Amino acid sequence: MRLKLGRPDLADYSAYFDLGAAAQTERAGGSSLGVTFMGVSTLLIDDGQSAVLTDGFFTRPSLGKVLLGRIAPDEQVIDACLARCGAGHLQVEAVLPVHSHYDHGLDSAVVARRLGSALVGGGSTAQLGMGAGLPDAQIVIASEGASQEFGPWRITLIEADHCPPDRYPGEITSAVRPPVRTSAYRCGEAWSILLQHASGATALIQGSAGFVPSALSGQSAQVAYLGVGQLGLMETDYIQSYWDETVARVGAEQVILIHWDDFFKPLPMHGEYPLRALPYAGDDLDVTMATFVRLAQRDGVRLSFPTLWERHNPWQGR
Repeated sequence: MRLKLGRPDLADYSAYFDLGAAAQTERAGGSSLGVTFMGVSTLLIDDGQSAVLTDGFFTRPSLGKVLLGRIAPDEQVIDACLARCGAGHLQVEAVLPVHSHYDHGLDSAVVARRLGSALVGGGSTAQLGMGAGLPDAQIVIASEGASQEFGPWRITLIEADHCPPDRYPGEITSAVRPPVRTSAYRCGEAWSILLQHASGATALIQGSAGFVPSALSGQSAQVAYLGVGQLGLMETDYIQSYWDETVARVGAEQVILIHWDDFFKPLPMHGEYPLRALPYAGDDLDVTMATFVRLAQRDGVRLSFPTLWERHNPWQGR
């Protein structure tokens, strides 16, 4: 098969970057929910006072370092990103890696330490916390399917799967102390994260484009954040099944796509350059969008991309 060169042009999907910015005055007054997208599957979900954070992946090492070197959290970059999103002005109750690969879990324990947050996940995520020297009280091993309360947030972790192929499968069985090879960050437990705020707002966060059939039966969410990394390399039947087992299962009215950006390039802090899609060698966003646009029309679902650093409110008007 001939290798497809280049990468999708995000300008082709400009109409889907349509969420709009939630007013920062709303955050200051604690009167409105908002979500800030920070690349890959990193989302800061806050109500103006309290928050939860998925992944917290900011270091974004280069492809050369990922393939050939050793990787470690860059604490200067982490601090800059936390300042940029305003996390230090919030009570961040929990940091939730969607699984333990480096592009989700590399920085999570450092972020939890910086913010005084609980690091929540399975046994593999716990090993990341132990390697970073987090106190036992900050490491929370979740029970699959059991809801836990963190301030005004109810969090339920449901068993999911990684989108094939999983290049580093298996569990992390000992503490990870960076710098280490990328392969030290094995997938561990992959989660569908169900989030409910005390206001009644609900969301599904599916950080990886994998699923367990029927795992989300009986669950509901108004908004679904869907990871699409590698999804465009799969057959159309798989892409449709992924939508049906996530969006359709929970009855989401709004879908927001995540994990589409090229995470080997640093995050632009102030618009120095735009995010770009993963190259065709690693994903094909065009294939994913062709199917998702059709399914969104079929189901009457709004389909969107988030804008980097821009706080949006997907529940507004619901």
